[in-house]
Amino acid sequence: MTLRAVVTGVGHYLPERVVPNSEFEKTLDTTDEWIRSRSGIENRHFAGEDDSTSSMAVAAAEAALADSGCTAQDVDAIIVATSTADLTFPSTATMVQAGLGMSHGFAFDVQAVCAGFVYALANANALIASGQARRVLVIGSETFSRIMDWTDRGTCVLFGDGAGALLLEGQEGQGTPADRGILATDLNSDGRHKDLLYVDGGSSTGTTGYLRMQGNQVFRHAIEKLATTAQTAMDRAGVTAADVDWIVPHQANIRIIQGTAKKMNISMDRVVVTVQDHGNTSAASIPLALSVGQQRGQIKRGDLVVTEAIGGGLAWGSVVLRW
Repeated sequence: MTLRAVVTGVGHYLPERVVPNSEFEKTLDTTDEWIRSRSGIENRHFAGEDDSTSSMAVAAAEAALADSGCTAQDVDAIIVATSTADLTFPSTATMVQAGLGMSHGFAFDVQAVCAGFVYALANANALIASGQARRVLVIGSETFSRIMDWTDRGTCVLFGDGAGALLLEGQEGQGTPADRGILATDLNSDGRHKDLLYVDGGSSTGTTGYLRMQGNQVFRHAIEKLATTAQTAMDRAGVTAADVDWIVPHQANIRIIQGTAKKMNISMDRVVVTVQDHGNTSAASIPLALSVGQQRGQIKRGDLVVTEAIGGGLAWGSVVLRW
């Protein structure tokens, strides 16, 4: 028997304010067509005055708990993937813990930018497999609209805000690819590429800073690294591209999504795409897409799902799981 980390609940939260591409035409030298053709993005959500990274994470977590039939009292640990924490410290995860009314267990953040949720899933899987926790809430939540340079048309039109959450529970499997739960993970980073995607603020500057990105260079790395990490995880899981029901990629750019699917020999009708509605929500994008994919009726129990993401660091990775 093998202990697997099985998804038992999923949920998400999106801020009320929807921002179409046309809104940027008022202040930037850009057009709806320019943004769509380069990114696939049509709309994104921006956090309101009452929204924070932690409050959105709480809302997504509550939705995942409701989907699972569990309560916060059934949860042993919380992992929040975010690059836009409410405060430098304490962790957003401890704020979520308090927001859910939990005074037991433990909570911590993971910072791997857009790859953060994949890293958080791998950590949750390890906690469950090692017996340190039975149920773990894994959340991605971001307020990237608050670290945008609104004069930089190459970045500010790409990002949005939101949160998504999964509840993972340890369940016995047979140790085969037919098991439900996380079957394999693969994590990577290369700090030599720091300058391709970063925020120019922090303790070294005493400022929050703004997001800076060399988009063409990130694109150059993305497709090869995403396809490679996905293949590595599939090999570890003992599955092939033909076995995959759904690719749920980080929703950064439709051209990256299409290019990665092509390199993996998987047709786009087996890819969950939400980038047109949400923009790039960094660590929130995969759990958001998983939740929306289930809501749409695309992802069903027993489906084989591959997630992959790349972000600042550079950091990238993938997870193979059976829903």
